[in-house]
Amino acid sequence: MANITKKVSWSSRGDESGSPWEGTPLLNGSEQPSVSRQLSGGRSIFQIGRLSTVDLEDEITAEEDSRGRPKEIPHNEKLLSLKYESLDYDNIENQLFLEEERRMSFGGFRCLEISRWVVCGLIGFLTGLVACCIDIVVEEMAGLKYKVIKENIVKSTEAGGLSISLILWAVLNCAFVMVGAIMVACFEPIAGGSGIPQIKCYLNGVKIPRVVRLKTLVVKVLGVMCSVVGGLAVGKEGPMIHSGAVIAAGVSQGRSTSLKRDFKMFEYFRRDTEKRDFVSAGAAAGVSAAFGAPVGGVLFSLEEGASFWNQMLTWRIFFASMISTFTLNFFLSIYHHKPGDLSNPGLINFGRFESEIMSYNLYEIPLFIAMGALGGFLGALFNVLNYWLTIFRIRYVHRPFLQVIEAMLVAAVTVAVSFTMIYFSTDCQPLGPEHSEEYPLQLFCADGEYNSMAKIFFNTPERSVRSLFHSQPGTYNPLTLGLFTLTYFLLACWTYGLSVSAGVFIPSLLIGAAWGRLCGILLASITSSGSIWADPGKYALIGAAAQLGGIVRMTLSLTVIMVEATGNVTYGLPIMLVLMTAKIVGDYFQEGLYDIHIKLQSVPFLHWEAPGTSHWLTAREVMSSPVTCLNRIEKVGTIVDILSDTSTNHNGFPVVVKVSHNNEPAKLCGLILRSQLIVLLKHKVFVELARSRLNQRKLQLKDFRDAYPRFPPIQSIHVSQDERECMMDLTEFMNPTPYTVPLDTSLPRVFKLFRALGLRHLVVADDENRVVGLVTRKDLARYHLGKHGLEELHLAQT
Repeated sequence: MANITKKVSWSSRGDESGSPWEGTPLLNGSEQPSVSRQLSGGRSIFQIGRLSTVDLEDEITAEEDSRGRPKEIPHNEKLLSLKYESLDYDNIENQLFLEEERRMSFGGFRCLEISRWVVCGLIGFLTGLVACCIDIVVEEMAGLKYKVIKENIVKSTEAGGLSISLILWAVLNCAFVMVGAIMVACFEPIAGGSGIPQIKCYLNGVKIPRVVRLKTLVVKVLGVMCSVVGGLAVGKEGPMIHSGAVIAAGVSQGRSTSLKRDFKMFEYFRRDTEKRDFVSAGAAAGVSAAFGAPVGGVLFSLEEGASFWNQMLTWRIFFASMISTFTLNFFLSIYHHKPGDLSNPGLINFGRFESEIMSYNLYEIPLFIAMGALGGFLGALFNVLNYWLTIFRIRYVHRPFLQVIEAMLVAAVTVAVSFTMIYFSTDCQPLGPEHSEEYPLQLFCADGEYNSMAKIFFNTPERSVRSLFHSQPGTYNPLTLGLFTLTYFLLACWTYGLSVSAGVFIPSLLIGAAWGRLCGILLASITSSGSIWADPGKYALIGAAAQLGGIVRMTLSLTVIMVEATGNVTYGLPIMLVLMTAKIVGDYFQEGLYDIHIKLQSVPFLHWEAPGTSHWLTAREVMSSPVTCLNRIEKVGTIVDILSDTSTNHNGFPVVVKVSHNNEPAKLCGLILRSQLIVLLKHKVFVELARSRLNQRKLQLKDFRDAYPRFPPIQSIHVSQDERECMMDLTEFMNPTPYTVPLDTSLPRVFKLFRALGLRHLVVADDENRVVGLVTRKDLARYHLGKHGLEELHLAQT
């Protein structure tokens, strides 16, 4: 996750006043240490670490600057952060909700369904519009930049003094990158990177702070423009997925909390369950706009994000994706002065791969699979290098001004490397009759020729990819492609993770296309079998797919995206085999790039299945206990004290018949959330006040929706001493039917129930339905398969 350094903080030992870096523990009783567990008989299966909150400040005593901030932030990947809250993907079926549903007529339900389609259409339209703006601005600004630099290089080549051209190129790139980095590092750190790991976490059920805010969208869009125009080894396609998700989260709520404007629309959708479905549609619309791949967008949401799926949701997401592609097509056709010509399906247009020219034979499939294995290995190498680089950034590059300086340094080094490679390249090619090269540089080549290295480096990455796919055989010599692959691989690896908005899709495709084309040239040189080997473009395509698959490890959706983007379904089988091979080989060495950055953030991410060797663990070992419970009719002072307790900042409370004074289990009645209790306290829904004021307005579901999603903190609710003595009846507002499991339920069964239903709390009850424990996301996420079998992560205030 780019700009991961901004999200890492340290706990304040012994400080109960709530430091600005303090996390928010969710676990009921998570502070209780647990000892190493063994099977009966004494044979240790695995060592489970002490379940405790780790205080990172113990390690931060060496060097601190004058403001008391550490120069080095230690990082331990064996930690799970307590600062992330979960989202409520399970509907709270309390009396208010059931009454509203019963009152709603069949026509009302139909109107709701129509509203969902309208929202999905709006999401697609606005995502396509944003993609169009990004494309036009990048095209115009990059075109102007390259035109100015080219004119200067031509002038300097004749008169001498190419160093002036180098300085001009570096200054322009550094200026754009500086603006983009300042916006991300100083104003909205969460807008850094592609945003795909954050959206994966959101759809998984983790609340990443500020991830779907309007400010995040503005910084993301402006930042990606600056990054691409600034010449970094990045693409604008990845951030479109995050942008689409933010647009979806905003449109579906019918208001903007940032602008403090409520349009009184779509109020029914103001809850996590509905919002999640629309964010899935937004992510799919982003993929569709980026690659012109509506089906690929749907599959991306299914493969990478959504924890819940049904047929109607599939149709709505496909509709949003189609609208997104059509909108982008339509407005780009106007921009290109060809209104109605819908031939620009996405931000990246690979061009058409004609079946006659790009045909392949059965005996080439093993070669493609071998290229897939190479892509998997190179992808794993990329991920390992980026992992260590990110660890370094977490520890040392955690201040905004350092992050901006690093981004500018990378921009300057990218220019220096590009200029050096072009300057010393002797690969000169004749200019075609149609002058298809966008910005041809002659430099020291003869008249009527251009520098082939400049064709890749002195261009936007998208145009370079298209050039490697479709240039005539002989356009590049092997040395040019080999040097470009090596340098661009290192530059792209260094660039991903900077404090800029940038994606990894296009750099991966460009690296793969370069070494794939090199493979095609080498195969053609060692054989002489005629036209089959004549076009290295197909090997560039296979290499691009292998490299991208090796880095991000997507299979199903990426196959369809590549097929849709190339417009040639005959390459579906080779691309699928290549991506499967790349994933298998890459997974042997290292995880996918997005999973690495999620883990580095210490996010409690739940995968599709529980760890393979966890069947012997039961809910008894996994659950957190003792549990803070509330009575059905509870004293207001007690509720305020529990919510104000910073040491156990729980978000869900089982409601029981009667809380015993000696902490014995009590019978379960329901479950109520912190956010609900805060709304009840804010509106002073007390039993005594209800009796004294008969005309008092009854609290409705609308009051809870109006407070969503930024519920006020308990410190902002004023409760007088007299009101503390009042009673609060929770019967009407609690969920009377929470999901429960017996003590002896196996971990995989608990995991499957929790993951499939998108739960936030799962109550563990004994034979008499008494509350004995509570399972939350962190109780499940802390178990994972390590090198030595099943391991347990520490919980930390990071």
